[in-house]
Amino acid sequence: MTMARAEDWRSRGGYFSWRPATGEASPVEVFHVELGDPGDPVLLLVHGWPTSSIDWSGVAGPLSERFRVCALDFPGYGFSGKPQGWGYSLTRDAELLEFYLAQVLGAEAAVIVAHDRGDSVALVHAARCADGRAAARPGHLVLTNGNIFLPLSNLTPAQRHMLGARSWSQIAAAVTPSALAEGLGATTFTPPRQAGDPEVQALTATFAHGDGTAVLHETIQYLAERSEHEHTWLTALASAPFPVTMIWGLCDTVSPPRVASYVWNRYLMLKPGANRLYFIPDANHYLQADRPGAFVSALLHALGPAGSHEPGPLGPEPAAPLLVDTSRERLPAAADLLHAPQPADPD
Repeated sequence: MTMARAEDWRSRGGYFSWRPATGEASPVEVFHVELGDPGDPVLLLVHGWPTSSIDWSGVAGPLSERFRVCALDFPGYGFSGKPQGWGYSLTRDAELLEFYLAQVLGAEAAVIVAHDRGDSVALVHAARCADGRAAARPGHLVLTNGNIFLPLSNLTPAQRHMLGARSWSQIAAAVTPSALAEGLGATTFTPPRQAGDPEVQALTATFAHGDGTAVLHETIQYLAERSEHEHTWLTALASAPFPVTMIWGLCDTVSPPRVASYVWNRYLMLKPGANRLYFIPDANHYLQADRPGAFVSALLHALGPAGSHEPGPLGPEPAAPLLVDTSRERLPAAADLLHAPQPADPD
């Protein structure tokens, strides 16, 4: 598939109109896709920056065999409206997420699978659930490659230029849809995707829709919002009443594995419930596109029965997804490990 990938994805979806409850923002048309049996449990896929729900096109089909798979494009992204000066923020997108779940889908709970900036939207939603401001809450939250702890991330020069008003004005004309897509293809996929690759062409089409590159400086301001609140959001996550899973592509240099490891060790390893950490070898930032089969395997494993699961690869094949850790009630003392009963010798 070439450019048809973007058009195929768009043909599967529809639109609804939405405006924030506060502020002076005008209504915006929001694109969304639903796949699978409407009677199955809802699995909501939440995209990142600067892309859209098309990031999930390679895994939505397989997942729809077991779930009602739903995804939307936040305002400013993909096939949704992209008005300049609209007031893009994580808080507004969390409000939209909740409207979508409750009013459009009619869901009281859902598995939420988030990526990149979508992780931050999901964390805002989780915090709102904790203080009773959200009607629908996650039944399970899955976080994938994203800068959810900024001190350990590696923001790119392009991201830093887009953040600043002055530096953005100097480069804005050069940031065309094709240049943006090709830059992402070369740095955030493994192996790198070149111009002409279906993934790059699909991204080009979604960036071009509604002159999306014109609002990049506005949409990337989520990083400033995240830097102000990330400790509060992660602290709320540590006490959330639903399980949290992390699935991370190991080749990512923008949101490197140290981000996942830190958040796991600091906030989730001792969290009550069946929380899990997975790594996917040979996958970069867009792990769902690099290794779609491995991603689906890890996700279904995480959503499976909450019984005992020992760390290890999920299959015999090279580069199989790896269950790295599961949460526990406490950390044992070193002496406890040394004096633990030894397993019986095999017959």
